[in-house]
Amino acid sequence: MAMQNEKEELNPFKIAQQQFDRAADLMHLDEAARQLLREPMRTIEVRIPVKMRTGKTKVFTGFRVQYNTARGPAKGGIRYHPAETIDTVRALSAWMTWKCSLANIPYGGGKGGVICDTKSMNELELENLSRGYIRALAPFIGPKKDVPAPDVYTTPQIMGWMMDEYEKIVGKSEPGVITGKPLEVWGSVGRSDSTAMGAMYVLREAAKLKKINLKTARIAVQGFGNAGSFAFTLAKKMFGSRIVAISDSQGGVYSKTGLDYDKLEEAKKRSGSIQGAKGVEKITNEQLLELDVDVLIPAAIENQVTGKNADRIKAKLLLELANGPVTPDADRILFQKGVFDLPDFLVNSGGVIGSYFEWLQNQSGYYWEADEFYTRLDKVITKSFKDVMTTHDEYGKKGQKITPRDAAYIIAIDRVAKAMKARGWY
Repeated sequence: MAMQNEKEELNPFKIAQQQFDRAADLMHLDEAARQLLREPMRTIEVRIPVKMRTGKTKVFTGFRVQYNTARGPAKGGIRYHPAETIDTVRALSAWMTWKCSLANIPYGGGKGGVICDTKSMNELELENLSRGYIRALAPFIGPKKDVPAPDVYTTPQIMGWMMDEYEKIVGKSEPGVITGKPLEVWGSVGRSDSTAMGAMYVLREAAKLKKINLKTARIAVQGFGNAGSFAFTLAKKMFGSRIVAISDSQGGVYSKTGLDYDKLEEAKKRSGSIQGAKGVEKITNEQLLELDVDVLIPAAIENQVTGKNADRIKAKLLLELANGPVTPDADRILFQKGVFDLPDFLVNSGGVIGSYFEWLQNQSGYYWEADEFYTRLDKVITKSFKDVMTTHDEYGKKGQKITPRDAAYIIAIDRVAKAMKARGWY
């Protein structure tokens, strides 16, 4: 029974609902709006037959969840993972809804996934799977319906195949059906590092507010994937920060004087893990989270800071670059400890803002230079941060102590609820 309860507590969709319920209570949300926003509007499950290199056909299960489209087409990534679950996809589609609303861009939220192990598949099998996924979902997606993008174990090349398959089905050019595409088929400059770049703009504003000198700050990053790697290099380049720890799936490394990214990358290529780097101290992922640092950036997977370890977090500022890295029980503990925890759907919204920019360019046929992309990204995400802090302070003046996550949810839910009301949905 205890194990079942723990599983329920770490279920990502249950967590998303708990976070939603808390904000809905704080803002006294209309009951009909609450019922509409607590569950996805549409859940699609498909079967995808793929002829494998053995000559046998394997049937894969795929999902697409369109959580809410009151503010525009559904928007969200596609994940390829052997342990993909419908509840993970539901949770991520909910967070995408709030992310797009908080950024105030004209999208609803969606998410997709396929249960598969990409590491055991060759390129042709991956291509056939990707095209099969789009054939199964073609009636439900489109530039004005639902716009997918890359996520875990999906790449710009996979997005290129998907766009091509969709265009074959509809018989016309539709680059705006997918974002995160290669530049050669009208992807956007800036999109590849937009998630981490957006987080750096949020970090800059948070550091000003909390009077943290980023030039002398010690930063620990959990995760050596796209977001974590870019967070490492950008924090150093933009602020001169010292990255003292980082980890991958095998474990972490620590250096009091700061880590050298090139040496870590070389070790990763040579040995399969950054723990193969020389002159560093090996640590576990758990130890990394509890280091005495100024800024902690979870950039890996969900449920990393929980009720079991939250009281041992020493960072002054927690920047949630991953989706769902902090559980609701950890939220309360961090808040009581005075840790300034900035929520995922604010911090990592640079990715979907960048996707929005790509979609805009696809719609207009006019493409921006990198400077214009980053300037616009800075403007949008900085406004989101300031909106969150304003709402946070307004509730504080009324005697209600809320977290930055609560404030972000209140803004996002209010915008979606008002859009539903204007449409006459309730």
